Amino acid sequence: MDELSVNRAFIHVVEKGSFSAAARFLDASVTSMARQVNSLETMLGVRLLNRTTRRQSLTEAGQVYYAKITAILSQLDEAKRDVSSYQEDVKGRLKVHLRSTIGNQVIVPALPRFLKQYPNITLHLTLTDERVDLVEHGVDVAVWLGALEDSSMMARRLSPSDRVVCGSPLYLQERGVPQEPTDLVKHNCMVFEAKDYSNIWRFTRSGRIVEVPVSGNLTTNSGIALITSAISGAGLALLQQSLVREAIARGELVQVLEGYSASPTGSDPALYAVYPSGRQLSPKSRAFIDFLVDLFH
Repeated sequence: MDELSVNRAFIHVVEKGSFSAAARFLDASVTSMARQVNSLETMLGVRLLNRTTRRQSLTEAGQVYYAKITAILSQLDEAKRDVSSYQEDVKGRLKVHLRSTIGNQVIVPALPRFLKQYPNITLHLTLTDERVDLVEHGVDVAVWLGALEDSSMMARRLSPSDRVVCGSPLYLQERGVPQEPTDLVKHNCMVFEAKDYSNIWRFTRSGRIVEVPVSGNLTTNSGIALITSAISGAGLALLQQSLVREAIARGELVQVLEGYSASPTGSDPALYAVYPSGRQLSPKSRAFIDFLVDLFH
């Protein structure tokens, strides 16, 4: 018999005062209750209950065992309640991986609002452009850019992550404003360096695709470095529109080639909230993903 079941049967017999009372409480037969307690006594090798035709009482060993097992099962029940609450309440440790630039520029400044709404969450945050194994690293939610190669991941699209070519007013005044994508070969184009990225920028307009090999004196894996360099007048950069919208509005950067859709890769440039599949999405992960969706809307 199940060890947990026979221990619970024993406790009910003691607390209800008889096998019949315990059987009525559990909607079971008296024979079943007696069989379970006998099984427990056989397993322990000691008698727990003194039985007569009129009454029953705990043996000395039974008194010791009853005190110990009730405490143990009480702790077990409490542990189950505590764990179950994680599927009901938004709380606990939430491990999140964010892309460096979009994380620093857009998500991190909004985190106080999320943490104020969910004060029982402890956020563990990593900013990296590297795609790590979420399961191996215990990551609950990650923000990735581009198409997903791993079918074991689930994703929620956050933003199309449109790209724009931009430079400072001073740079454009000195070097001129490109009118066509092919004009970029005459410009200092700063390049983002990462997997699936190259120095070929792709432009689309009315279904026509133009690929332009660009070059410049700065190659970096930091989007922030590209933005800062562009604002300082170092050259042109192909950047996520959401990251430079405010700089363009302030006049620090000017968008060029506005009639074209631009991309540094041939893959899907969209931004996704990603989480491991094959397990139920926890309330804390769902709350963070909903927060991201709302933020990018």
